Amino acid sequence: MKLLRYGPPGQERPGLLDGDGHVRDLCAHVDDIDGEAITPAGLERLRALDPATLPLVEGTPQQDLRLGPCVGRVGKFICIGLNYADHAAESGLPVPTEPVVFAKWTSAICGPDDAVRIPRGSVKTDWEVELGVVIGQGGSYIEEADAMKHVAGYCVINDVSEREWQLERGTQWDKGKGCDTFGPIGPWLVTADEVADPQQLDLWLEVDGRRFQNGNTRTMVFNVAQIVSYLSKFMSLQPGDVISTGTPPGVGLGQKPPLYLKPGQTMRLGIEGLGVQTQKTVAA
Repeated sequence: MKLLRYGPPGQERPGLLDGDGHVRDLCAHVDDIDGEAITPAGLERLRALDPATLPLVEGTPQQDLRLGPCVGRVGKFICIGLNYADHAAESGLPVPTEPVVFAKWTSAICGPDDAVRIPRGSVKTDWEVELGVVIGQGGSYIEEADAMKHVAGYCVINDVSEREWQLERGTQWDKGKGCDTFGPIGPWLVTADEVADPQQLDLWLEVDGRRFQNGNTRTMVFNVAQIVSYLSKFMSLQPGDVISTGTPPGVGLGQKPPLYLKPGQTMRLGIEGLGVQTQKTVAA
């Protein structure tokens, strides 16, 4: 299934994408696409529905029908840094021996095509296409062999980052990662049963039509199962938690000379089988 949330910001309704690319309304069956809806039992109930019997939503998704972030009421937005060896190299940092963990605040979350606001005073706002992992079954001390049972599905994430605030203001990454609109999520949550191998997905990003990032999740330093297991040693994971798993090379920081976002630009990014995002940059 491809689950989504549609409608104006703050008023999103639950839906799914049918086989013809139309949105079907799920309001009669779930309150939201959130932790409760995407537990194993919740997903089984949704799978039992015939999309053709669900109300058809007017409009074309991502054109005249806005999509919100594909997961609502996110409890934790957890990120993994430097998880592609070639991205670590372009950042001038060593390949980590353990996952680098940081947080994006949930207030950073926005829809996949919403405008990204360049913060006041920022001169180093950057882009990062990443595979998002959404937890469906919670737990602590999850064994790596069992980790994939805890994954509800996958989505596209743009881990927008302010490099000066991340790297030059006291080494506290979170300051440069959690600004408002720095977490576009979606367009939809693709359930795990539709992704044959999350470690064989092409991902890419363009700015103003120029391709900067081309990568594949097979080059991750730590794979999805390792990340889920590792994180569960330090925090309980709950249904609806979102994990952003790192970016391949080609970010603005790694260009020679470095290249950063300005108001009036367009980012377009996607992951094989998971959809595409498009964001305009605007001044905060």
